[in-house]
Amino acid sequence: MTDPDMGLPTIERKPGLQIWTIEKMKMVPVPEKAYGGFFEGDCYIILYNKKTANGFMTDLHYWIGKDSSQDEQGAAAFYVTQMDDMLGGSPVQHREVEGHESEAFKSYFKNGIIYKKGGVASGFRHVETNMYNIKRLLHVKGKKHVSATEVELSWDSFNKGDAFLLDLGKVLIQWNGPDCNVAEKSRGLALARSIRDGERGGRAQIGIIDNEKDSPDLMQIMKTVLGERRGELRAATPDEKADELQKANVRLYHVYEKDDDLVVQEIATRPLTQDLLQHEDCHILDQGGFKIYVWRGKDSSISEKKAAFSRAVGFIQAKGYPATTNVEVVNDGAESAMFKQLFKRWTEKEEAQGLGKVYTTSKIAKVEQVKFDVSQLHARPELAAEQRMADDASGKVEVWRIEDLHMQPVDPKTYGQFYGGDCYLVLYTYLKSGRPHYIIYMWQGRHASVDEITACAFNAVELDKKYGNEPVQVRVTMGKEPQHFLAIFKGNLIIYEGGTSRAQSNEPEPEVRLFQVRGTDELNTKTIEVPARASSLNSNDVFLLKTSQVCYLWCGKGCSGDEREVAKMVANIISKRDKQTVLEGQEPAEFWVVLGGKAPYASDKRFQEPSVRYQPRLFECSNQTGRFIMTEVVGFCQEDLDEDDVMLLDTWEEVFLWIGKASNTYEKNEAISSAKEYLKTHPAGRDLATPIIMVKQGYEPLTFTGWFSAWDPYKWSDGKSYEEMKSSLGDVSGISEITVDLNNANLNKKNANNKTSSPAGSEGARTLPAYKPHPNNSVNSTSNHHNNNAPSVVTNGNGAYPREVLLHKTMEELPEGVDPTKKEYYLSDADFQDIFGKSKDEFYQMPRWKQQNEKKQHGLF
Repeated sequence: MTDPDMGLPTIERKPGLQIWTIEKMKMVPVPEKAYGGFFEGDCYIILYNKKTANGFMTDLHYWIGKDSSQDEQGAAAFYVTQMDDMLGGSPVQHREVEGHESEAFKSYFKNGIIYKKGGVASGFRHVETNMYNIKRLLHVKGKKHVSATEVELSWDSFNKGDAFLLDLGKVLIQWNGPDCNVAEKSRGLALARSIRDGERGGRAQIGIIDNEKDSPDLMQIMKTVLGERRGELRAATPDEKADELQKANVRLYHVYEKDDDLVVQEIATRPLTQDLLQHEDCHILDQGGFKIYVWRGKDSSISEKKAAFSRAVGFIQAKGYPATTNVEVVNDGAESAMFKQLFKRWTEKEEAQGLGKVYTTSKIAKVEQVKFDVSQLHARPELAAEQRMADDASGKVEVWRIEDLHMQPVDPKTYGQFYGGDCYLVLYTYLKSGRPHYIIYMWQGRHASVDEITACAFNAVELDKKYGNEPVQVRVTMGKEPQHFLAIFKGNLIIYEGGTSRAQSNEPEPEVRLFQVRGTDELNTKTIEVPARASSLNSNDVFLLKTSQVCYLWCGKGCSGDEREVAKMVANIISKRDKQTVLEGQEPAEFWVVLGGKAPYASDKRFQEPSVRYQPRLFECSNQTGRFIMTEVVGFCQEDLDEDDVMLLDTWEEVFLWIGKASNTYEKNEAISSAKEYLKTHPAGRDLATPIIMVKQGYEPLTFTGWFSAWDPYKWSDGKSYEEMKSSLGDVSGISEITVDLNNANLNKKNANNKTSSPAGSEGARTLPAYKPHPNNSVNSTSNHHNNNAPSVVTNGNGAYPREVLLHKTMEELPEGVDPTKKEYYLSDADFQDIFGKSKDEFYQMPRWKQQNEKKQHGLF
């Protein structure tokens, strides 16, 4: 797709990224191998297409370098608007400022973003592969979203808390500050490997300094380049991040022009509803100054639509917000998920939601649901997640009541009966892959005391320890029981409004009790006590009216045969008296007398209002600084779960807390508080009784793993820790043979302050000690932090062999110097992509067993 009249380049309708830089006010494509590198003096346009069932979802970003000119910034904004028109107004548009990019933007560059000094106007170009005349220092920051900024080649650029990468072309030295955490070290290593494999064609070596005293040879190189260090290293400066309280402060404005003035009129604050957005208007949604959204109504004027970005910038200036504030422009009918999730409720016409549910806009639509087949759970983990079912509910159930702040076993004959005045612990045990897995449910009655609720949580921790800290912990608030909790009681879940199941209870049982039965089979049935009066009835359901003489089964006109059969089963538990079936409209007089007389009740067919069409969201949680801060991981995958993290996965119907095995004690202990704070500060005004589920690393249930596109159950056992990666880099103590050419290697303070981005020449070069490959494992053979078995150095001159000399060859038939266990690495990048359908970087991020299978399949094993 192209439009020569507007000077727009060819835009391919394909999934993935396309990037252009602004050069002489024109859009010039950036080489794919240079994606992720941004010159600070330039502006860029980034297009990202994501494949959907109906075609593509498109995001358009224009990126502003901190040293770029106003003309370039204006040109980038203009081109994005033109591209939006050409693509039919469907893309979501973003304004990104260097160092303050949106989470969506950062998610495109999994190995990190590199900010480079200079720009096109200064004669700089994006690096081609195999360029070695480089000398630069990169400051690496971030755990989930890594960025690397080119800084002055000086010890003054260093600090104690971050990682730094000294890039000398053929050698990359990663220096980790003493306060740098494992995740930051691992991400820095991934970035180093990305530079090695992308920019250097795999022909550079990586060394790591974790402790300077243990790495004298590497430190010698650093001192030669940077000079001797004088004085103490400074402490790292924490990133300025918006907390959740700030993000929750959403305000909606109507923005329009009147007599050449921009008028900003506030319409509403949290919680926002969709009907506030008028199709003929443009609106600004201000998320606490953290992010500004511009919503363009489909019936608004063309001039209003074109002015979206300029109005957002004007709004930012008027509010006194930083110029770096992120801006997102969304179109009526093509809103982003991030925008929709700021509203209390968001519905779309003819919206299909979940499995077998279709909602129409008719006011009294009856919800029809396809029967759920539990046998599909393990074959389809995404189904398990959607249906909130960890297994088929056939495991072992044990129940305790909290009594005098201790666990008191409940009589198995009464399993499933819960009283609103009590708290209970339920331990569910099931087999998965031949070994037991556990779920602990903490059920909190509406009328239980604070002491009992606290004791329930305390006893859950003790029970968790008893089973090796493996169980999943689920906080269940009365009336908000998750699907799996219903299923394990096989249709017998009965919730009494008040009272207690304790033997010594002196409370007399009410003479008349009314129960509402909802469900069609033993997996989805719940019975709850409701006030015993006629207004509690509903024509869509079956109700059980228990008296001292008889138990009525009242069947509403809208109930099904399955619902009536389930209710009969429950009636035998609730009452030992005679059962009498009563059809709506044919009630005997005594029925109404027991309920205190006739009264109006809900008689329309049930209209189940669609909830927000919610995309699961993953966050890294932190509240150690006294402020509750969450960092979202857009486009998340299993690799984003780091063992020293506490992560929050929000699926709307429940909130998961994933606890990494190396996460710190403070964040583990505060995890539940963090989840409650998240719900409390959510812009959409969330239900505070939403179930909170605590999941431990290595013991994730299907209801959690099903939200991830490809979950590898062996990752935690196959994946190498940072220390394992580091130790397998080989012996770097005897570095002496490979030489590194440095531009003017006897650097002193004077030339250390020279502009670091200038291409390094060869004059004045001298030989320095550098890496000597380990006999079995070359220096950086394990720099990939997933499965680190990519060879670092190719022994022949040009580094790649034709595929014919590698495919289906025995060890004796291979060229001299080729490692027979790593044949695939000696392919050229183009041949590798053609054979495997992926890059080398993607291939080596796969689990080892998957690599071996693909190598066998293509004759390279």
